[in-house]
Amino acid sequence: MDAAPAPAPAPMLADVVAVLDGLYPPSTAEGWDAVGLVAGDPAAPVRKVLFAVDPVADVVDEAVEWGADLVVTHHPLFLRGVHSVAATTFKGTVVHRLLAAGCALHVAHTNADAAPRGVADALADLLGITGRRPLVAHDGDEDRGIGRVGRLAAPTTLGDFARHVAEVLPATAQGVRLAGDPDATVATVAVVGGSGDSLFDAVRAAAADVYVTADLRHHPASELRERALFEARRPGSDGPTTPATPYLVDVAHFASEWPWLSYAAKDLVERLPEGTVTTRVSTRGTDPWTARVASPGR
Repeated sequence: MDAAPAPAPAPMLADVVAVLDGLYPPSTAEGWDAVGLVAGDPAAPVRKVLFAVDPVADVVDEAVEWGADLVVTHHPLFLRGVHSVAATTFKGTVVHRLLAAGCALHVAHTNADAAPRGVADALADLLGITGRRPLVAHDGDEDRGIGRVGRLAAPTTLGDFARHVAEVLPATAQGVRLAGDPDATVATVAVVGGSGDSLFDAVRAAAADVYVTADLRHHPASELRERALFEARRPGSDGPTTPATPYLVDVAHFASEWPWLSYAAKDLVERLPEGTVTTRVSTRGTDPWTARVASPGR
C-alpha cells in the first residue's frame, strides 16, 4: 500500500508577506500611512491567516482561539511612531498577546484601498457598480487608485439604492444615512471605503449622481449639498431645475471596508502552494458604535 503523500510544507511568513506586498504594494500607500509587517518572525511557518478590519482585542481573541499564525488587518495598529510596545498599554498588549501565541500581524491599509480587487473594488462589486474606473487614479494607472466610479445596471431611486446598500453591508448601529431627495433618480455611483469627504471635488468632477462613503462630517456634507442645490437652480427659478447631484449615502466606516476581507483571503490562497494555508474572515464586528437612539417621531 502506497503511503499518503506528505503535506506540502507551510510557507514562511516572509513568503506570505511577499504575496501580500505583491497584491498591495507598500509603495502605493499614502505618505502618512503605516503599512506592512508589524510583528512576527519572517522565518516562522504560516498555516492559518485571519483577516480583519481592526487590530483590536476581540480580533486577537479570535486569532488566539483559532490558532492563527498571522493576522492581516486593514487598519494599522501604530499609525504614528512609538517608543515602547510594553504590555502596559492596550496597543502593547495586542503585540504581546499575538507574539505569545506565535501569531504575526501585517497591515494593508491605503495600499489595499487603491489596489485592483482592493477595498474600493470589493465595495463597488457588492453594490452592483459596473464599467468602473478609479475615482482618483494612481500615477496614471487606469486600474489602481482611490475609490471607484461607475454605473448601476439600471437607474433607481436614491431611497431604493440606500436601502440596497443597507441590505448588503454588515449591520451596524449607524445603519445608512442619505442626503438628497429619496425619490431622485440615480445611475452613476462613486464609492470610497472609509472616510471620504476629502474627495468631494473628485466626486463632482466625475459627475456622480450619488457618493457612498463613511464618516461624513457636518460642514463638508452641508457645503456639498448647498452647492449642488445652488448650481441646480436657474436664475429666477424658485427651486432646482436640474438634478442637485451628487447625493450622499453615508455608511459606517467598518462596514464599508469589511467586504474587502474575503477578496484578500481568496487572492492570498490562490498565490500560495495549494493546500498550504487556510484563511478565515473575521465576523466579529469591530465598529465602535454599539447602539443608536432615534429622535422621537423619526
